[in-house]
Amino acid sequence: MSSNQHVKLTRKQWIASFSILAGILVILAIALYFMIQSITGRDAVNQGTIEHVSQYSYQRLEASNGAIIHKLVTKPSNITLEAIHDNVTLSNRVGINGGFFFGDQLLSIAVVNGTAVNGKASDYGSGGENVKYSRGTLVWDGAANTMNVQVLSKAEEIRVKDYTRFWAQGGISMSLQQDDQWLSQAKLEEAPFMDSARLRSAAAYDEAGMLYLFVSETKHTLSEFRAAVVEQTGAGKLIDGIFLDGDGSSQLLAKEAALPGDSRPVVQMMRILK
Repeated sequence: MSSNQHVKLTRKQWIASFSILAGILVILAIALYFMIQSITGRDAVNQGTIEHVSQYSYQRLEASNGAIIHKLVTKPSNITLEAIHDNVTLSNRVGINGGFFFGDQLLSIAVVNGTAVNGKASDYGSGGENVKYSRGTLVWDGAANTMNVQVLSKAEEIRVKDYTRFWAQGGISMSLQQDDQWLSQAKLEEAPFMDSARLRSAAAYDEAGMLYLFVSETKHTLSEFRAAVVEQTGAGKLIDGIFLDGDGSSQLLAKEAALPGDSRPVVQMMRILK
């Protein structure tokens, strides 16, 4: 065998070896990709279930008027709005009840990234409108990372910078910076059973942009509940918020507590994902 033939044979062997190695690397890369996808898929499924949520704080508080309220605090970016058609305490999801409903129809705005949570936005009961009345709607603008309360009738009226990155939860205005006007505004928005002793729930935000979710353990009028929320958070600390559905629909689930209301199913909840 000549020296030239020996060199050519060695080069062929090297090329073959390189091809085999490259093939092995491709196979390993594909396997790693599918492994990551599998883990990511499991995380997506698990995200938001009670065992996997930790980015919130919890307190059980008693106000001077006797109201006992449970408080969850988190970043609004950790929140989504979700149709559950179940009692919150049976959902395995951390959060509280959402807006008003009748049967399977959602009567309050509940929109995430431009999509109504309970059907097509144009359909009745989908979460695309505050049915019958313009009502206080808590809006998180993801692009600006800010919150505000907008009095709206339909989801099309929501004002945000990016309509693919926001959520909007309908309820009744709390008017937390207008103590002399909140009652008249709540009446204008047709807040139900204002003067009856009922379980209550609410969502509000502070000057740092943190979101507060409140559910009462005891029954009170709307005024008593609002006073307890303000007292136990710190007068002037909360910028604004909304009352959510109340009575037996006032429900909460966290690692620390479970409040089932009267055990009825609700259509929608405010859910903490992280």
